[in-house]
Amino acid sequence: MNEYVELKKQHQKELDEFPYICAFSKEQLIEGMAKLGLKEHETNQLISLEYGEFIRRSDKEKLNGMFDRHKKEFKNAIDEDSTGEGFIYQMFDYELANPEYCVTRKIDDILKDLGITMDEILNNDKLLYGLKKAIENQKSCF
Repeated sequence: MNEYVELKKQHQKELDEFPYICAFSKEQLIEGMAKLGLKEHETNQLISLEYGEFIRRSDKEKLNGMFDRHKKEFKNAIDEDSTGEGFIYQMFDYELANPEYCVTRKIDDILKDLGITMDEILNNDKLLYGLKKAIENQKSCF
């Protein structure tokens, strides 16, 4: 079992189940508001996220709390990997399997998406070991 993939799936499932709407027209907005239990004149009860996504204003703290918990769970999973051969390796190996990496061999975007800096890796033996092991495993991609 890949612990990293399982955590990603769990987090994605929670995001998918969170009450939000996508709207790119007035009609879509009205229809979406009804799904959120809001009436057409209650647009002040919405918060715009990005890319046409909206949530109820009353759900903002719940959403922020979920994101904070996801970050904490991710950090804890990294911290609990005592050698870098478990979650950390699985994380890097999964992300390095991205076809873009196979072409460019650049990890900048991957690290940015993970919220990890190169300085953090260089100052953490577990992260460095897991990354090196994953890069070695990905040498066969083309």
